[in-house]
Amino acid sequence: MSQQPEDMAGWLALFAQADIPVLRQTALALEALRADQRLLNASSIANVVTDDPLMTVKLLRYMQAHKSRHQMQELLDVKQMLLMMGIETFFREVPATLIAEDQFDGHADALACFLLTVRRAQRAAYYAADWAQRIHNMHAEEVKVSAILTHVTEILMWCFNPGPMMEIRRRQGLDKSRRSSDVQKQVLGFAGIDLQRQLAIDWKLPELLLDLMDPDQAGLPQVRNVTLAVSLARHSSNGWHDAALPDDFHGIAEFLHMEPNKVMSLVKTGPAAVLH
Repeated sequence: MSQQPEDMAGWLALFAQADIPVLRQTALALEALRADQRLLNASSIANVVTDDPLMTVKLLRYMQAHKSRHQMQELLDVKQMLLMMGIETFFREVPATLIAEDQFDGHADALACFLLTVRRAQRAAYYAADWAQRIHNMHAEEVKVSAILTHVTEILMWCFNPGPMMEIRRRQGLDKSRRSSDVQKQVLGFAGIDLQRQLAIDWKLPELLLDLMDPDQAGLPQVRNVTLAVSLARHSSNGWHDAALPDDFHGIAEFLHMEPNKVMSLVKTGPAAVLH
């Protein structure tokens, strides 16, 4: 990027116009599906899209920008979005042509941090979706989509602003007691959560994303579901011996009405375990 925005308003304007990159594995998977008509359908595409926070937000942004005036209800089910817009329209209008990993030329350390952040978002989404199904949550799809998007602003900033993001990481490493939002304000001039909140409003992302940033909504079941999943994904990324994990297990056990030892077994052998 030749000239970076100097404030949050500048970043919002940039993201409003920017072509959002997607993970390389997403582009390859979509290309493989398109080449095999036996496998190409809304379900198979949705599985690829919802494993990539960047592709998910790219599709949601497109759908909101092209929403019919007769559409009263927000669409949060990616499969339903694809059925509504059509597969050919999806490939034409939401192409996976810009590859996120290619944005990090000369920033190998930032690329590694970017990929770790993506991995945390993926794990959080898998945990959240699994738990939502276990408690028979009627809004499980919103829970999953919101969980995969919890890190989307950080992920976008890694792609578009890797140098300052590495500086934030360096300063946090020097003093782990400092609040991340304070370091972000010092380096960027604003807190990441404020940018995420405004992007969620501007792009009309799931309401649950806004609830996650509102302390008054912390007790809502869906908010609790995603918050616990994000916390477990963050702490377990340090290894299964992280000191914060026992509290996570107790919170999840309470949420799922299970014993903590059963929760430990569940999360260590479940669908997200392969991402560790």
